[in-house]
Amino acid sequence: MLTNIPRESALLEALRPRARQDPLRMSLVRKHRSPLLGLGLSLSLFAGGASSLFASGAHAENVRAHYRVSLIGLPIGAADATSSIDEKHYRVDLSVKLTGVASLISNLRMALASTGAIEGGAPTPMTYATTASNSRETRTLRMALASGTVRQVQYSPFWEEDKDPDHVPLTDAHRRGILDPLSAFLMPVPENANPVGPSACRAHVPVYDGYTRFDVSLRFVEVKEVKEKGYSGPVTVCAARYFPIAGHKTTAKGTQFMAQNEQMDVWLAPVSRTHVVVPYRVSLMTQVGAIVVEASELRVTP
Repeated sequence: MLTNIPRESALLEALRPRARQDPLRMSLVRKHRSPLLGLGLSLSLFAGGASSLFASGAHAENVRAHYRVSLIGLPIGAADATSSIDEKHYRVDLSVKLTGVASLISNLRMALASTGAIEGGAPTPMTYATTASNSRETRTLRMALASGTVRQVQYSPFWEEDKDPDHVPLTDAHRRGILDPLSAFLMPVPENANPVGPSACRAHVPVYDGYTRFDVSLRFVEVKEVKEKGYSGPVTVCAARYFPIAGHKTTAKGTQFMAQNEQMDVWLAPVSRTHVVVPYRVSLMTQVGAIVVEASELRVTP
């Protein structure tokens, strides 16, 4: 359609400078160390308000979701997420690929996985891993945790923290009491609370992605009705904010933009017969336009 040409041209121009350099390095390493990927993943991955599910002795629940990703209204990616949660353990997997105009710039693909234990109705991550690849190379990160503390991180190829004066260094304290991006939204909802409404929006989430330490806060906004394949009903809309803690550059425009960004929200859909909520829609404004991650399919099976 002719009306799409200006938007596609703008998108290509926004992406092209990154592609002139090493596309995987620019799309993986830079984004991991900027708020966009870390925050985007944290907001767009599974949110399981599962304290009553675990406390009630329920059997494992498997959630599968397919998400479409768009930038300024144009499709740029797709994501498939699965989670398995029982009384004592959980596992979350996510795969992401570029599509549409973005696939003309890079064939980047990412896979992420997190496993952990359920302690006191809350997630305690044990492992977190990411793999990103294109036609040139593959980069991996593997993280081992215990009791909310990072014990070991392995990077391939080797990665070293920035030493620039404007870089906020990571310390051991920043690697304690944290959640990885995939575990970050296994959010407990009290057993006697309604999974639709204010209880679905947890106030503060400490996240460490292997490169940066940041907090995400959620605030209840409203309840909406939606209808999509596999789910029809109410969703809780939470406003989100990003707070950089360490591992970032204080002078980085992207970090400054996201820290001041008040145009971010996540819509959480409850899973029937449980207190589990999963993201239905995520939207956030970026320096090149609005990104929307929205479920086109959402299913739960025992």
